Amino acid sequence: MKWQVYIILCTDNSLYTGITSDIARRLQQHATARGAKYFRGRKPQQLVYLENAHSRSTASKREAAIKKLTRVQKEALLASGQNELDGATALQKYQQGIKKDNIV
Repeated sequence: MKWQVYIILCTDNSLYTGITSDIARRLQQHATARGAKYFRGRKPQQLVYLENAHSRSTASKREAAIKKLTRVQKEALLASGQNELDGATALQKYQQGIKKDNIV
């Protein structure tokens, strides 16, 4: 089974990192408050980063490594070639999302 590492931009402009074997199901769980406890006080806004083709073990290790990154490093990751979403588009959507809330 292939696992994915993902980052979600939340309504409070935080970045949530997680892993899943089914991204559509997991996003739905987060949106309906059946996912991580992290989303009980905030809502997911958009998927901004996705990495595919991991085993459960490597996905967990990658998730832990991403969680240790600073915010600036995570923003660079969004625009990198490692992002299986269009990196430039993902970064632009991310920036639009945080401007919408006058955070930038």
